[in-house]
Amino acid sequence: MTLRIDAHQHFWQIADREGYWPPHTLDAIYRDFGAQDLEPILARSNVQRTVLVQSLPTPEDTRYLLDIACASSVVAAVVGWVDLKSAGAPASLAMLARQPKFRGVRPMLQDLDDDGWIDDPMLEPAVEAMFEHDLSFDALVTPRHLHALLAFARRYPRLRIVIDHAAKPPIASGRSEPWHVAMSRLAELPNVHCKLSGLWTEAGPHPDLTLVEPYVRAVCEWFGASRLMWGSDWPVSRLAGHFGDYGDWLAWCEQCCDRFLGPDAHASVFGGNACHFYRIDHPSDDRQAQ
Repeated sequence: MTLRIDAHQHFWQIADREGYWPPHTLDAIYRDFGAQDLEPILARSNVQRTVLVQSLPTPEDTRYLLDIACASSVVAAVVGWVDLKSAGAPASLAMLARQPKFRGVRPMLQDLDDDGWIDDPMLEPAVEAMFEHDLSFDALVTPRHLHALLAFARRYPRLRIVIDHAAKPPIASGRSEPWHVAMSRLAELPNVHCKLSGLWTEAGPHPDLTLVEPYVRAVCEWFGASRLMWGSDWPVSRLAGHFGDYGDWLAWCEQCCDRFLGPDAHASVFGGNACHFYRIDHPSDDRQAQ
């Protein structure tokens, strides 16, 4: 039986985030979040495993996540942070790759001053190390980064790339044309995948799901059942609590999947694709890292 996997969630300790997002004004997420908070939610939603994704651009945050993963049977994979342009990036990636659940890296492109940071040959040593250790790449981007991401994805066609939160389309403003054009081009590349995550947060404070559906339909059409994976973006998803909770987001995405891809796509979108992308073994598989 295929695992149901949340392909994108976070844990953090708010004391470690001084000077970083979130601000104290975001009451719904300005506190510690750990496995003890998420595991009951997963059980109610029949989600067996998660992919734990970094949320600070520091090696300390990545070590913190790996420590959690080592102690948790729920966390199946960790996506961490490495300074990919540093001279020590290949060695850092090699060291992290020895950790049983380390599966990929995520530079926080959305927070960098240079929108074209990713389109730079200086990344080649790090990318070669990612090939060597079979690591993937999470792209935390907004529409303004997609031109550079397209150049990067074309330069490294063997690199598994997933676009987090469907590149945060401007749902609230409705100015979607640049996003549509760039995302459709990225979807033409077979090494590029997309996470069905974070879209309720991008819709703003008005609980109108008809504004969100066209974006879900678009990524379903572009990436299909084989390159789309569901994620909660919990606990950031709590900022969209006016739409519903974790289980409501999951159920709504399942309904959208039925309409736009057909029920046969469920096993792939809600688990199978994440297993393949992040090299997650089934619990019954003797090769699974403990």
